[in-house]
Amino acid sequence: MGSFLSFCGKSLYRFMGWTYDDLPDYWVKKSVVIGFPHTSNMDTVRALTYMQIGQINAKLLVKSDWFFWPMSVLLRRLGAIPVNRDKPRGFVGQIAKEFNTRDEFILALVPEGTRKNTCRIRTGFWSIAKTANVPIICWLLDNSCKRTRWLGKIMPGENLETDLLKIKEIYQSRGYAIPLGNMDQYSKVK
Repeated sequence: MGSFLSFCGKSLYRFMGWTYDDLPDYWVKKSVVIGFPHTSNMDTVRALTYMQIGQINAKLLVKSDWFFWPMSVLLRRLGAIPVNRDKPRGFVGQIAKEFNTRDEFILALVPEGTRKNTCRIRTGFWSIAKTANVPIICWLLDNSCKRTRWLGKIMPGENLETDLLKIKEIYQSRGYAIPLGNMDQYSKVK
C-alpha cells in the first residue's frame, strides 16, 4: 500500500507543479520535524502528500477543533493527534513518552500554529524534542520555487533562545525568515 500511495503522491505533486528533496542523510527514525510556512490549507495538503511520497509515518499535531465527524476519521487515519490549546497541561510529557515507548516516531508540526501572520512562533516543538532527547529537523515548503526542501537538523541544547537563533539561521540561509519577533518573549519559556 505504501508504494501505491507514494506513486499517488508523486503524481499529485507533478500535477501541482511541485518538486521535492529526497530524505536527507541526517534523517533519523525519531525526530521532531518543523515546517514553515503555514499560509494556507494547501500547505497541509502538500505536507501530507510529501509524507506519502517519502513513506514517512509521521504524526501531526492538529487543533482539536478539527476533530469532528467525519473529518476526525480522516485526520486520525493520516496520523493526526488532537491538541487542545486551552488545556496544554502535561502534553509535552505525554508526547515525549511516545518517543520513549516506540522504535520509530516522527512528530511533524508547524510552529506558527496558525495560517495568519504572526510575530511569534510556538515553542512546544523545542520542549518536546528536548524532553524526548530527539533532534529537530527543519523543513521548508518553498512556495517561490514550488519545492519541498529539507534544510538541516539541530539537537536541542540547554537554551531555547540559542536554539531558536540556530533554527533562524538555517531557514535564513535558504531565504526564509521565520517569525521570531522579540527574543525576550522566549526567555520565560521553560
